[in-house]
Amino acid sequence: MGGLGEATSIKLHDAGFAVVVTHSPNNTGTSSEWLAAMDCQGRNFRAYGVDVADYDSAQHCIAKVQREVGPIDILVNNAGITQDTTFIKKMSKVNWNAVLRTNLDSIFNMTKLVCEEMITRSWGRIINISSVNGSKGQGQSDQPRRGQGRHARLHQVARARSREERRDRQHDLAGLSRHQDGHRDSARDLDTKILPQIPAGRLGKPEEVAVLVAFLCSEDAGFVTGANIAINGGQHMH
Repeated sequence: MGGLGEATSIKLHDAGFAVVVTHSPNNTGTSSEWLAAMDCQGRNFRAYGVDVADYDSAQHCIAKVQREVGPIDILVNNAGITQDTTFIKKMSKVNWNAVLRTNLDSIFNMTKLVCEEMITRSWGRIINISSVNGSKGQGQSDQPRRGQGRHARLHQVARARSREERRDRQHDLAGLSRHQDGHRDSARDLDTKILPQIPAGRLGKPEEVAVLVAFLCSEDAGFVTGANIAINGGQHMH
């Protein structure tokens, strides 16, 4: 646990939502420790193991949450991996498939299983979190494709759903937060390659993204739908 997932869970919990977190099926021990630590802080979460890249696993998880907790009103798709390498020359088919399944298939797998009930109840929020590199591109072959794929899928679904139900909101956050596990850069790369590209002069914090997620989940954001919102310190401006 940690990074954007933890920050978002805490922010939504503190805003009064009942929050369920998910983790990879083989991460049960770590999730138990995290739940205990959160409980000591007065925050009660429930955690479920799921392979979001696998539809059957996602279906089993969603059904279990609905059975044990209740209807799902908010879905935050935050799963993502990177295999930083040069396209064609070094990228293997195994790594390519892993990136697409985790970063793109997961959105379909999880969203399909909750959106219809949101429409039936006339309320719902679906938020996808992706990398700034999906908007601006970078040397890695996988990052622009996975981010652009998320953006494209978001807008396809949002347009379709907005015609059916006005209060089912979907958003895409293209952000930069390299404090997150799996996206750590060396001090040299940070100083010489990354920070000079960011007008704000620093890295983003998970808590800053979490604040935006909480706003989009609130009634105050009721007129915002199908939006691609950049939160990257000015690293990429539309």
